[in-house]
Amino acid sequence: MNFTELLGHVGIFGGAVIVSLALLSVFSVAMIIDKHRRFSSASGQSEKFKPEFKKFLHGGDVQNLVEAARQHQNSYVAQVVSAGIVEYDGVAQSGGDPTASLELVTSALRDSISETLIQLKRGLGFLATIGSTAPFVGLFGTVVGIINAFRSIAATGSGGMSVVSGGIAEALVSTALGIFVAIPAVVAFNHFTGKLETFHVEMNRASSQLVNRLFKIPELKGLDLEEAEVKASKVKKEGPAYATR
Repeated sequence: MNFTELLGHVGIFGGAVIVSLALLSVFSVAMIIDKHRRFSSASGQSEKFKPEFKKFLHGGDVQNLVEAARQHQNSYVAQVVSAGIVEYDGVAQSGGDPTASLELVTSALRDSISETLIQLKRGLGFLATIGSTAPFVGLFGTVVGIINAFRSIAATGSGGMSVVSGGIAEALVSTALGIFVAIPAVVAFNHFTGKLETFHVEMNRASSQLVNRLFKIPELKGLDLEEAEVKASKVKKEGPAYATR
């Protein structure tokens, strides 16, 4: 008996289970394709944005960085960096102390990371649900198929193949289809979850580098100026005493 003949012996309830699993499979494949496209676009644009960000970290112009972020709006790194730059510029333009805005910029970066992760995670819960429930839906169809097989045996009083074929067909097809639907969903969910962890690490690294660039470098410059003033004052004090000799 081939697969087509098995489907021909499937009952109404078993057919409903099979149709449900088939629809879940279609939705799962569509979600996998969509997430793969979105993750590939985000990763590719982030790789193109990183050189501009590195230039800024080494003393580049902030306007070039902002322009690069506009050109790579799907980049998760660009979204985080843009949020920090906008918050920092907002405090500076309002006349506030840029150094005192460290907490505001850090909060803006943290919120941007959370929002970006929410956008990237959208739809993964659906894949996780399909991966965890599809085998149980198939098992439910399996149980119903076995029950129908025993009912046929009880009704006819015999256990020939023609009697139990319908119930066995429901059981086998439901089991196989449930596993077939669950495996790609689970594999894709684990793959995308690993990608999200990588994206999270890169966004945290970019936010730390941005904070260091905006706040720690001015502090170092201030320390250099203080050291220069101390040296100048020492020279002035030693100058007259040295001249009297």
